[in-house]
Amino acid sequence: MSRRVVRQSKFRHVFGQAAKADQAYEDIRVSKVTWDSAFCAVNPKFLAIIVEAGGGGAFIVLPLAKTGRVDKNYPLVTGHTGPVLDIDWCPHNDNVIASASDDTTVMVWQIPDYTPVRNITEPVITLEGHSKRVGILSWHPTARNVLLSAGGDNVIIIWNVGTGEVLLSLDDIHPDVIHSVCWNSNGSLLATTCKDKTLRIIDPRKSQVVAERARPHEGARPLRAVFTADGKLLSTGFSRMSERQLALWDPNNFEEPVALQEMDTSNGVLLPFYDPDSSIVYLCGKGDSSIRYFEITDEPPFVHYLNTFSSKEPQRGMGFMPKRGLDVSKCEIARFYKLHERKCEPIVMTVPRKICSRMTYTRTRLAPSQPWKLMSGYRVRMQNLCSFR
Repeated sequence: MSRRVVRQSKFRHVFGQAAKADQAYEDIRVSKVTWDSAFCAVNPKFLAIIVEAGGGGAFIVLPLAKTGRVDKNYPLVTGHTGPVLDIDWCPHNDNVIASASDDTTVMVWQIPDYTPVRNITEPVITLEGHSKRVGILSWHPTARNVLLSAGGDNVIIIWNVGTGEVLLSLDDIHPDVIHSVCWNSNGSLLATTCKDKTLRIIDPRKSQVVAERARPHEGARPLRAVFTADGKLLSTGFSRMSERQLALWDPNNFEEPVALQEMDTSNGVLLPFYDPDSSIVYLCGKGDSSIRYFEITDEPPFVHYLNTFSSKEPQRGMGFMPKRGLDVSKCEIARFYKLHERKCEPIVMTVPRKICSRMTYTRTRLAPSQPWKLMSGYRVRMQNLCSFR
């Protein structure tokens, strides 16, 4: 029996490619606020970016087709009295976006399909309930009009956006600042990380912690966590020696990680973007110039390094396109929107199609002097067509 040396995987050859210069969005003043959020949100219709604005906070919303240089007078979405810290598109309505700000409020906006002639200043609804700045937003993946917000007051609030009511307030679980919040695939559980170095899984219906792990990463820098498709948890953090780590956890056994990957000693916090269809997690560090991606499998060692996309300029933030906005005819499995200081650049992740061979029949009339090659007066010719389209 021959021993398999190379692991079989459909995504072993995934590669990233930056878009051409004419497909980027240029002359955008990306926000310089020191907050560990993506600063960018994208859906199949629009691209939203938090920008610098005088006298409050604002973000710009561009149709995906509006590439090239952006007019400096292009209308913004303004209304917050403090800097905008996070934005998130509603997964059930591509024209609805929520924004969280340093002014302690959350606002929900209706974005028209046409380009407005002036700034959008009136939100659909303003949600007031936090006592300190709000830095995290996340829409419920399956329930319509349900929005989660987390603030510097260590409180998580789940809102009914349709009525503006508070459905649930979790104010006695986290003793310190909340770094990240993530729903699982059906919205029945929450995974949170906190400055107290504890990873928690919360059942919002019971308003209690169902599992927790103290110090999943030994370092002092912030943690992040996301659910995988099968209910496990992926966390990013730092070791005692300030090495960046990726860990896979089983919530039923939080004693030891299922897998642990160590990377480098950079200071940037790793933002994990998980694709449940391909079981690939993409790690984008703020201030880095690369995107690492790993495949998660059911076989040891469970976390498999695939490749790294590298570019010359560091990223200020990153947007992740939902699957329904990808161009599958080009074998596209993921698309990122990388923020530079003055522009936004799309980066496409592609699986190369296998080389295919097929017979094409070209009918070419031959001279009568070659009767042995005649076949009803035509010749059959085979061609191998090799394509990575």
